[in-house]
Amino acid sequence: MYSSASQWPAMASRLSRSLSFRLLAIFLAMGVLFAYGSLLAIRWVYETDQFRDLVRGHLSLHVEYVLHDIGDPPQVDRALAITRKVPVDIRIDGPGLDWASDPRFPAIADLSFGDATVFQDQTSQWLHGLHGVRFATYRGHSLIRLQQGPYAIVVSSPRIGDRVVQRYLVPVIVGFGLVLVLLTYLAVRWLFRPLGAIRRGAEQIGRGYLDHRITGVRADQLGDLANEINRMADEVQRMLDAKRQLLLGISHELRSPLSRMKLALELAEDSPQAGELREDVAEMERIITTLLEAERLNSRHAPLHVEEVDADALVEQVLDEYFAAQRRRISVVGEPGLVIRVDRARVLLMLKNLLGNALRYATAADGAVVLKYGAQGDGWRFSVADDGPGIPASDADLVGEPFYRGDPSRTRDTGGTGLGLYLARLVAEAHGGSLRLDRDYRGGAHFVVTLPQHSGPIPATAPAAFGA
Repeated sequence: MYSSASQWPAMASRLSRSLSFRLLAIFLAMGVLFAYGSLLAIRWVYETDQFRDLVRGHLSLHVEYVLHDIGDPPQVDRALAITRKVPVDIRIDGPGLDWASDPRFPAIADLSFGDATVFQDQTSQWLHGLHGVRFATYRGHSLIRLQQGPYAIVVSSPRIGDRVVQRYLVPVIVGFGLVLVLLTYLAVRWLFRPLGAIRRGAEQIGRGYLDHRITGVRADQLGDLANEINRMADEVQRMLDAKRQLLLGISHELRSPLSRMKLALELAEDSPQAGELREDVAEMERIITTLLEAERLNSRHAPLHVEEVDADALVEQVLDEYFAAQRRRISVVGEPGLVIRVDRARVLLMLKNLLGNALRYATAADGAVVLKYGAQGDGWRFSVADDGPGIPASDADLVGEPFYRGDPSRTRDTGGTGLGLYLARLVAEAHGGSLRLDRDYRGGAHFVVTLPQHSGPIPATAPAAFGA
């Protein structure tokens, strides 16, 4: 099992490729910028000279009205009249006077007055000329302290007994921005929802199900994209069918004269020349058969008949059917009881070609050809090693290419057409695996095949690119 720490890179990779995650990140960034920009705009408005003058003028008039109405020295009856007309409470503290319009009004000594925090560092500019004016808060109430000679007058708004509902500007702006981000994200996600169906449809078509069509997409640009993919699948299917018919026609046309040549050679007298011609005709038939199989495997659309196969029985079948006479030259090292999920016929062909290639180039004096197989990670591993002449380092990258042979002379002693390893590589790649030459092997040649584990069989009903 993987630890949670080891899962983070994979999760980060998936998130970085996720269009929904990218949209969410963009919207969150836009929401933060919106909130920050709104606060900057409000502060910018607060700091304009026109706004300062407006607030300072109204505040100055308010202070003058309050001090004038209360009188000098302050009179309780006038202060009480103000509280009846305006929803405020007043407290007066000075020589021989300590009065509050509401007994719940806190003592002035219990309050902490200072500059208005809402105005931040602009207070001195806003309240220029209003000497003795200070501000405080008490349980959500805004308090302003005025000085009338030796008397301190504190006005509370709203009344001390009224319940204050706090409304904070910054959380409202941020919350509103986040709600807009969420709504926008949901709208865009709905807009791009067909991408999932398009991706799944394209994946099915790419796997070889050319009869699959993308349906249920809205009539918009994404719908046009789905229709274009469907039309592309139609064109690809027609092209593959045409190529299949061409290959079938060529193979049929070539096999007919080859059959006549074989018949003529059978009726001809035995001679060294006739024997060579028979071998040439047989080699041409093998080339045609191999090329057809290679073309079928070279297409991603060729179906694999995946089934559970006993690896021990598969290896024994290869040895019995193709290498019975050379059985003693092959050493088998395998994992007992191994069950693999592969296309039996094609893996049989792959092992036949790998063993045949090794036996062709390694003589009996070079020692045994070693076939190993077993489980590896989430898949399986086959390897064939010999102690023959090996492959030159300069030709290592050409291994598995069509018509490549380590022996360029193509003599009948070594035989072959250069298609065996090519076909083996295509079988491995058709399973989603690989065939490689082990460059670190110090003997002759060491070929390693890795096949991934299939989660389920690939249906045999999948459309084939070419027919045999």
